[in-house]
Amino acid sequence: MSTSSRPVSKEEIQQLEAQGCRAESWQDLQVSETFDPARVQNATFAGKVQLGSNGGTVAAGGRLSKPAGIYGAYIADCTIGNDVRIANIGSHIANYAIGDGCCIENVGTLETSAGATFGNGVEVEALNEGGGREVILHDHLSAQLAYLQCLVRWRPKLAEQLDSIAKKAVDAVRSDRGTIGAGVTITSVSRIADVNVGDNAMIRGAASLTNGSILSCPEAPTLIGTGVIAKDFIVAEGATVDEGAIVGKSFVGQGSQIGKQYSAEGSLFFANCEGFHGEACSIFAGPYTVSHHKSTLMIAGLFSFYNAGSGTNQSNHMYKLGPVHEGKLERGCKTGSFSYMMWPCRVGPFSVILGKHTRTFDTRDFPFSHIAATSDGRCEMVPGLHLSTVGTVRDGAKWPTRDRRKAPQLRDIIDFDVLSPLTVGRMLRGLQKLRESSESTDRSKAVVTIDGAEVRRVLLRKGMKFYEAGIEMYLQERLVDRIEKARGQNGASLDVCKDAVFSEEWIDVAGQMMPWGRFETLCERVESGAIGSVDELQSAFAQIHELYGEDEWAWVAWAYQKHFGQSVVEMSADDQKGGAESWRKSRTKFLNLIAGDAGKEFNEMTSTGFGVRPDATERDDDFVAVRGTQDGNKFVKQIQEQIDEVSRRADSI
Repeated sequence: MSTSSRPVSKEEIQQLEAQGCRAESWQDLQVSETFDPARVQNATFAGKVQLGSNGGTVAAGGRLSKPAGIYGAYIADCTIGNDVRIANIGSHIANYAIGDGCCIENVGTLETSAGATFGNGVEVEALNEGGGREVILHDHLSAQLAYLQCLVRWRPKLAEQLDSIAKKAVDAVRSDRGTIGAGVTITSVSRIADVNVGDNAMIRGAASLTNGSILSCPEAPTLIGTGVIAKDFIVAEGATVDEGAIVGKSFVGQGSQIGKQYSAEGSLFFANCEGFHGEACSIFAGPYTVSHHKSTLMIAGLFSFYNAGSGTNQSNHMYKLGPVHEGKLERGCKTGSFSYMMWPCRVGPFSVILGKHTRTFDTRDFPFSHIAATSDGRCEMVPGLHLSTVGTVRDGAKWPTRDRRKAPQLRDIIDFDVLSPLTVGRMLRGLQKLRESSESTDRSKAVVTIDGAEVRRVLLRKGMKFYEAGIEMYLQERLVDRIEKARGQNGASLDVCKDAVFSEEWIDVAGQMMPWGRFETLCERVESGAIGSVDELQSAFAQIHELYGEDEWAWVAWAYQKHFGQSVVEMSADDQKGGAESWRKSRTKFLNLIAGDAGKEFNEMTSTGFGVRPDATERDDDFVAVRGTQDGNKFVKQIQEQIDEVSRRADSI
């Protein structure tokens, strides 16, 4: 935006008036040295207005370019940059600084009121509609910051300090004038009020935008599209809100997509979430929370890496004091079509939930489980069933490749590991509970109830085998990783790093995993004032993330000795070879199970072709033409490549 300006000349005033322009006071109109009055027609100026150079053209969508200038607009108290096109403004544009190269056409009203905060400071009642877990919106909000503010309410000093940090961020953007960044396109919008818009954003055909921020940058332009109604909101870089979506008191994170008439109220969506067709109310959607289907209601729940089946529904009215209950589906869960859950419930990571559950349960210590409802709403669980299914493995592989975030700063920190101290630690606890139940329950009982979930007695031992196999494979694989790392550094030391923090329990902070000890220390630093700003808090989370690998190894060293009775630090070269060979066997067996599960798609019972002719040969040919063969399947090939890689790595040790 040009900084040099001059008063409009008498000759220019005469030309402007001849072109249908008016001003409350021509003395309050400042223009660029290269201002072209011919490109300002049928415009009215009120208050102090500054116009930049207007001799160029503006991109107006697709390959179309239009001349810069002002054509049919009422402009009040605005600063307008170079090569901006403003045309066909129904009411007015007031109190905005408009960046270079913008195109604003067919807009009813674009205005900012005194003391606006642009969606910053809005309190979102996430998880609990009855309040008590409010998250304060601001432009620098991340999944981790929101998690602290929303979930850690048992530490009142922490909550007080986090509120103070958030309010500082709110005060930093408070202004009487809004901002439209450079290269922004705003077309065919009825009303925009108290909305800041970042560079290169595109707003086209939206119905109404009130009290919000549209964060955007050249690397990650943000789109607000047709029919969108948004109030009290922040939309982050690279996000899309389109196709009639209705957003109220909500945050839409980097790379997220909301559209196809989706309705979101009082909800938080962090990186790479997707919401289409359905409805969200008071949810905390951690990274990669996905809902694609109609009639799907997500309410008062904590999710991440989650996939909601069509018609998924939850209820937070268990009792009669209002919608005050909440549920937690930990990372990687899926719900089947028309599944229903009565909150409060908590489901362990990477579990699948089917059916209508009308009773509460807590399966946090039983990750990878299959959870189905009986006809009367009770919970039946098969512990660990999905540990070796092809769907879980595919999910773990696809998430890193589907990261749509392109902004220079990625605010949400995401750890993608499926097997980690978090999930394997839960398996260790689940294994212990299964053993205790098996030993303490009378053999005449066909069903055992654990934390509200029913497990058939015959499945206790099967669940134990699932968990034992998963635990051993993970610990052995991390041992091999560490051996390779140590030898790559010309030393065979498997020592735990002095900077590592060991905690038996780990926590998932909305996508970022860490030892409980690090989490506690972070909370203490915030409470003491050692961390007093958003930037400092984000930096602290980033530092924890950098040490994830060392913290993980500290946990693995403890768990390996606990499970195998052998210290990894004191391992001889022969011990290391033995560990590598054990890993070869367990990992190869696991990958073969995955390949076998994938092969079910191609067996005689499921490989059904739907061609025109019913002849068996043509039917089979049709299946192969559409679906391919097992040997030619991309995923199956990748599994075989991994098996070969396992042998290569084990041989090298």
